[in-house]
Amino acid sequence: MALYMFQAAYANEAWATQIRNPQNRAEQVRPIIEAFGGKLLSFYYAFGEYDVVAIMEAPDNVSVSALAIAVAGGGAMKAQKTTVLMSVEEGLEAMRRASRAGYRPPGG
Repeated sequence: MALYMFQAAYANEAWATQIRNPQNRAEQVRPIIEAFGGKLLSFYYAFGEYDVVAIMEAPDNVSVSALAIAVAGGGAMKAQKTTVLMSVEEGLEAMRRASRAGYRPPGG
């Protein structure tokens, strides 16, 4: 399975709801991720541009895309971003393959 990092920024109303009634959102989203064949590996609150960071395994990009669309459709997030993660070994293999690609930049 592939690894993904999901980052989300709560809308103001979602923060107001959390302040009134704090909830463990990791426990809310875990069964949804599992329904798509994935696994929630870690879940964090964060400072900065995004309020939540989750690391998950999922079987494919379509499953993660469906999850992201479902979250976006809920209206609680003002922004979200999903990033595919690669292991160091996968990154090194990508670099090795890139070295054999024969690509030349314009004018090169």
